[in-house]
Order: sequence, then structure tokens, then C-alpha cells
Amino acid sequence: MRFTSLKGKLVAGVCALVLGSGALLSFLVTQRYTRSLHAALTAQAEGLAHAAALEATDRVLINDVVSLQKLLENQMSSNPSISYIFVLRDGKIPAHTFAAGVPAGLIDANAPIGPTQGNAEDLRGTGGESFIDIAWPIFEGNAGVLRLGISKKPFEKQLWDLWCEIGALTIGSLVLALAASLLYVGRITRPLRDLTDAAQKLDEGRLDLAVHAGGADEVAALSSSFNGMVSRIKDYTMRLEEKTRELERSHRQTRSFCEIVREIGSLPTFGEVTSALIRRIVGILKCREMALCVLNDRQDRLYVAWHKNVRIVRDERLLEAFCGALEGVGGEVSFIQRFAAPDLLPDRMTLAARHAIIPLENTLEMRGALVVACPGQCDCDVGELEWVSLILSETAGVVRRAMLQAEASEDVQARMGQPTGFRGLIGKDPKMQLIYRLIEDIAPSTATVLIQGESGTGKELVARAIHLESDRREKSFVVINCSAYPETLLESELFGHEKGAFTGAVRRRSGRFEQAHSGTVFLDEIGEISPQAQIKLLRVLQTQSFERVGGEETLRVNVRVIAATNRNLAAEVERGRFREDLFFRLNVIPISLPPLRERRNDVPALANHFLERWARDLGKDVRGFSSGAMRVVLDYGWPGNVRELENSIEHAVVLAKGPQIEASDFPEAISMLRSGPFEEEGMSVIEASERRELGRILEQCGWNKKEAAKRLGMGRTTLYAKMKKYGISKPVMH
Repeated sequence: MRFTSLKGKLVAGVCALVLGSGALLSFLVTQRYTRSLHAALTAQAEGLAHAAALEATDRVLINDVVSLQKLLENQMSSNPSISYIFVLRDGKIPAHTFAAGVPAGLIDANAPIGPTQGNAEDLRGTGGESFIDIAWPIFEGNAGVLRLGISKKPFEKQLWDLWCEIGALTIGSLVLALAASLLYVGRITRPLRDLTDAAQKLDEGRLDLAVHAGGADEVAALSSSFNGMVSRIKDYTMRLEEKTRELERSHRQTRSFCEIVREIGSLPTFGEVTSALIRRIVGILKCREMALCVLNDRQDRLYVAWHKNVRIVRDERLLEAFCGALEGVGGEVSFIQRFAAPDLLPDRMTLAARHAIIPLENTLEMRGALVVACPGQCDCDVGELEWVSLILSETAGVVRRAMLQAEASEDVQARMGQPTGFRGLIGKDPKMQLIYRLIEDIAPSTATVLIQGESGTGKELVARAIHLESDRREKSFVVINCSAYPETLLESELFGHEKGAFTGAVRRRSGRFEQAHSGTVFLDEIGEISPQAQIKLLRVLQTQSFERVGGEETLRVNVRVIAATNRNLAAEVERGRFREDLFFRLNVIPISLPPLRERRNDVPALANHFLERWARDLGKDVRGFSSGAMRVVLDYGWPGNVRELENSIEHAVVLAKGPQIEASDFPEAISMLRSGPFEEEGMSVIEASERRELGRILEQCGWNKKEAAKRLGMGRTTLYAKMKKYGISKPVMH
């Protein structure tokens, strides 16, 4: 019973009244009884002390110590209530009843009030016992003082008995009052309580309830109306549940899938990948014991992973048993009484009543399975097992990548020391190697990717590599440069338009999203789009549907979106220039491309790659760089990144007059790397050269920043930042 309810408050009030009155009565009675007992005990002690003092007068006066001692002992034996007695005269104690001597603290603890009147004091001994100590003058104080102590134990026991009796009486009264109040209050509040409980259950979403009221007519009418309302809500809710259940499950699975792909996609080793994958699957299935078994490509090695452990099996007998087990279950989720190769599994899994086998399949024909140990009372949900099967099929590429890395780690290390290419990307730097592996991991999925980096770092090449590594490689790869279209035309370019939608729309035109159906859309310079276009793009990302400009028909497409920008979108969100929800929708899998200055070891490989390509395309017999030219390539800062390097190599190949490129063949800003006037301002040679080149190009372009940025191979934002850095501004004409 909760005391916040009406019934609880009434019962609590009765209990508080009974307990309060009992406590007050107990306090008053015990106070009065305590005073009367204490007065009686004190009077008894004074009488005993007075009588003992009269008998001891003669013995003290004649100094008969033996007789006095005997008198005190007789007093003790004849009066059990006396705890001690002694005589104090002239600072000495001629007789006492203490076995170990009179305690020093007791001697001065009490004294008579006058020559004919004694005094009573409450004292506490060293053992915690309480006494009433009487100091009575002997022969008007001329013969000393008689001290007598009576224990208060009987007095305290009587008080305790009184408290117990009063407590028992109070508890009995409380029980009777509680029983009566429960009976009375229950009859009053039961109909209202039932109706309140039903309303609370309805608020919690419970609809299997009804209220039966047999009380007043008003309560019965209210209960009937409530039951009718619940019935209508129940019918309506059942219809809604059927419609929303599938949507909720799909949303939950999609969100979980994205989280799993993002989590394991960034993990480098096979043990970390499988541990994270199993931990996620454990959160989905009821059974906790499972092992992931994966065969390598040559099928001469089997990796068995469970939780944080990985076992590598090379035994041909066990490998054949595992392959036979996979062939026995086929490609579907199956239940078997006993796994065909139990020696592969951990000991605690071999004792399970049955095993669920979920094959691990992907487009690369990797063979493997997730083996789940089911206890005797297990009732696995087939839908959950199918969801796990989907997760395994979508993450198989990550598992395979991690397995191959574990299998050939030495080969990977050797490959890291050589120029490496990947789907048109050139670079051996560890940062690029991580990007290559990330592309392999995320390509099989449909998750949105946001590529960030400075202009000229190769963002479109990364997007194209993701497309070529994905299952959509045979479909369209549509590139949309968001900064190349004015705000009024960008929406038409993205989603198309109907005939007559605006001036000049003489026919229906399909948008880029419609053209890229089943393929990939690459949105370059996504940070340049207007707020209105951001809203419509967000809808496409969320629903994969849109309407053409001027049209009413909703079109649905199946596209994967990859976006790129040279801006810091997180900072743009903070400044209110970019929608936060669109940023989070794009930033599902972020890729940050390093500028060329942060991977300078890749510059020679890139330079040679561009040299070979432009020599072939231009039909020139140019086969390398002179030592001076290579020094220029290595010393220059390449603010325009890979694009500037490519344009410079093209320039040099065009001007080359022999089999090698010379330093003079490069553009002037690159070839003339020498000390200049800007070094006096604290600039390096490279910074001074970069400032001169920026100023020269701006002058050639008539200070048209868009054209200058295009010629320099960088975005306008980067150009503005460099102009601000070097203090470059258009000269004022007089």
C-alpha cells in the first residue's frame, strides 16, 4: 500500500494519531513514575544513612574501628539494597565495605548540606552502574560523615518494564486501529482505487483491463464510460501496431547495421573485428555462446574466433570435417543436434543440446559459418537469426580483409615499403594505406560517405574507388559539382524538372539522382549548397524519394550517396551555415584525405606516375627527372596538392626538350626556388615562392578569384585563406 494514495494517507493518519498519542502518554506516565520512584529510593537511602549514622556515633567517638567496621558490614548484609558504605573523618576513612579500597573519585563526590542535614547525589561508577549516594553527618558533623550508596538497578528495571508495558499497549492499539481503518477506508476508497489503477495502466499502454464498480451510481456510470473508452483505444491501437511494427523493426535494424559496419570497419585486426562482431550478435540473440569459423582462400587454414580468443586450425582432418558440415547445412540457417566438427569449438559449446549454423557468404565466395550453441530450453527467434545472417553477409568483406591481413602480415609490411596504387589512387604513406583498407571495408555497404580534405587531394578519385569496389560498379557513377550551379538551377540539376516548370523548361528533364538509379551519386563541394537545397537533399537521403521541379509525382531511387567538401562542415554547422541533421546524415562514414605536404614520401611516386601518363598521352619520349628537377619536386610545398603536382608535371612534359625533365621546365613559381625579399619578413623560401605565384596568377586573371583558383588547382575558400595568410589584396588604382 502506497502512502501517496488516498487510502494510504487515511491509514497513515490513523497510525500517526495512535503512535503520537501513545508516545505522549508514555512520556507523561514515565516522567511522573520516574520522579516518584526516584523520590522513594532517595528517601529510603536517607533513612538508612540516618539510622547507620546514629549507630556509628558512639563507635566513631571512642575510635572503636573494629566495632565500626563490623557495624558497616552488618548494615550491608542486612540491607541488600546498599551497594557500599564508608565513614569519612578528618580526611581519613576508618571503615568501609570496599574490597579493593575506596575509589579516589568517590571521596569528594558528595558532602552534607549542613550539620544536621544530609545530601543525595546521582553518581555513575566506572563500570557504568548508577547509584544514589547519601552523605549524612555523624553527630552533627563532629564525628565525620557517613557515605552510603544504593544501586539504581531495580529502579531502572522498573522503568524498563513500564516502557515495555506501554509499548505493548500502544502496538495493540495500533493494530486494532489499523485493522478498523483498513476495513472502513477500504470500503470507501476501493471503487475509486480500481478506477485510478485502471487509468494508470492505460497510461502505461496496457489495454487488457476493465473496471467493475458496485458502489454508488455515479462511480458505476464513470466505470462504464471508462470501459467503453478503453475498448475503442484498444481497437485503434491494434490497427496501428500492425502498421508500425515493421517500420520500427526496419528502422532499428538499419540503425544497428550502420553502427556495426562503422564500428568493425575501423578495426585493424582479425581478433578485434570478430570480437566486436560477436559482441554485437550476442546483443541480438538469446544464446550467448557462439564461435565464428572462417576458411582462408586456399582452404588450408581455418580461423575460429569466440569472444576475444582466436584459434588457427591447420589440421586437414578438422578442415575436411568443417567443410563437410558446411555442405550438410547448405546456404540456409539450420539447426543440427551436434556439430560435425566439435573439436573446433570451445569446450563449453560442445555440450550444448543443439547448434544453430548461420553460413557466412559474400560475393567473394568466402566460406565460413557462425556456430551458436543452444541450451536445452532455448527457443531461438527465426527472425533474429535471419537478421544475424544479413549482418554476416554485409560484413563478410570486413572479416575477409581482416583474415587476409592476419594471414599475410609480413607481405603487407613488405608492400608498405613500395609504391602502391589502388583504383587510381597512388601512395605508399600509412595514411593512404589506411584509406585503401577503409575503402575495401565500406564499399560493400550502402552507408553514406563524407570525404573531407583540401582541394586537389583526390576526393573524387576516392569516391570513384568506393564505387568500383562496391556491388554497384556496373551501374552509373554520377558526379555533381554543387558549386558549379547557381542556387536557382541546382535543384533542377539534382532532381530534374517538368515541362514548363520555369522559363526555359521546354521539355521534361531527368535529374542526376534519377540518372544514377542503382548506382552512386558523388556530390562534390557539398558545403556550397544553399539552405533550401540542403532541406531537399536531406529528404532524398532519408527516404530515397523526391519530386521533379514543378512536378507532383514522387520518384523513388536506389542510390548510394558520397559527398565531398574542402570545408570544415562541423565548424559550418556551429556557425549556422550548414544543417546539423544533414551533416550527421552525410557523416555516417567519414574519410579525411591528408594534404600532400603530410605525405611527402608519396611525391616521387606521384610525380613518376604523372610523368609516364603525360608522356604517353602527349607522345613524348620523356623518361625521368634530372637531379635538379627532382630536388625542385621535393622542396616545393605543393599548396594545390596532387592536382597542382599533376598540372605542373604536364607543364614540364610539354616544355621538356630531352629525355629528362629539367628544373627550368616547371612553372616559374616552382622552378625559381631561391631566396627572395619575403625572407626578410620571416617567410621560408617555399612560402615566399607561393606568395609570388599567387600574386602572379591573380594579376594574370585580372583578380578574378574564381578563375585564379581554377588555374591554381584549389578551391576559392583555400585561395581566400592563402591571400589572407600572405596579406595579398588587389592594388588600389589612382
